[in-house]
Amino acid sequence: MEIAALVSGGVDSSVMVHLLKEAGWEPVVFYIRIGADEEGFVGCPSEEDVEITDFVARRYGCRFEVVSLHREYWEKVAGYAIDAVRRGLTPNPDIMCNRYIKFGCFEERWGKDFDRIATGHYARREELGGKAWLATARDALKDQTDFLAQITGLQMSKLLFPVGDLLKSEVRDIALREKLPSAGRKDSQGICFLGKINYNDFIERYLGRLDGPVRELETGRELGRHHGYWFHTIGQRKGLGLSGGPWFVVKKDVERNIIYVSNGYDPEAQYGRTFSMQGFHFITEDVWGEFDGERDVTFKIRHTPDFTSGRIRRCGDVYTVESSARLQGIAPGQFGVIYDSDSRLCIGSGAII
Repeated sequence: MEIAALVSGGVDSSVMVHLLKEAGWEPVVFYIRIGADEEGFVGCPSEEDVEITDFVARRYGCRFEVVSLHREYWEKVAGYAIDAVRRGLTPNPDIMCNRYIKFGCFEERWGKDFDRIATGHYARREELGGKAWLATARDALKDQTDFLAQITGLQMSKLLFPVGDLLKSEVRDIALREKLPSAGRKDSQGICFLGKINYNDFIERYLGRLDGPVRELETGRELGRHHGYWFHTIGQRKGLGLSGGPWFVVKKDVERNIIYVSNGYDPEAQYGRTFSMQGFHFITEDVWGEFDGERDVTFKIRHTPDFTSGRIRRCGDVYTVESSARLQGIAPGQFGVIYDSDSRLCIGSGAII
């Protein structure tokens, strides 16, 4: 079996190569360069990543290729994020990167020549009914199935997740034992294409500033000014510059460029119990068919180790989830990621409207 191993230079994907070799495979190691736009915007500091990936490939006797998807990443991920923020939405670039770059453009140009594509994601592949399903990782704290919830069934059929059955501590132990240079590297944080650039600086570069009022939701009283609704997200607490807090962003009026906030450590206005998704995407197959009733599910609306139980129902192409618990900071544009009632299989996801 021919395996393409996508390695980033981090500890998880480095250990993934070790595990593949230990299992008797001879993977070809790929490093994907992404991040810069047509204007030369500074992206991820990749040179150290490439050096580490090259070391890992040589250490295990693997062929190594550096491939570039700069333009595709800008169009399909960075461009998507900017457009979503412009429309007042909360984007998830990681979800789009997995679907359209790592398992989309890479597959079209290089992955098509391989039987499997292996990554260092904390997830598992489960075979049921002759089909491959996306299953949650053994390490609930590191589980990344929510970032994979927009991949297609065809993509899933080719994927391998060698570290999905390990705890993060076990991955670190293997890296230390094997003296891999990534053993002590911290996990990556934030959006890759920003590199060391501040998020607000990035947004300002493309959307500029547009001053508007910050108002208290309950009274309409103006409390201060902001430089554009696109700098703020639902549930945000820091960076508002308001006294007498804490204050939470609970609503945005995009057309009038107004930010609404509520006061207190746990204001009721930041919570909700339902959310709706349009254009719901099933990963392996539509497991519900044309159901018009309700089903028990578990779900996430942000990256967290915790699952929330609820009931899902369908009306046309809109799926609505009623949660068993209050949900903080429900924001349009976020992805609702749906799992079976046992939180084992990731069914799919949809953008919250």
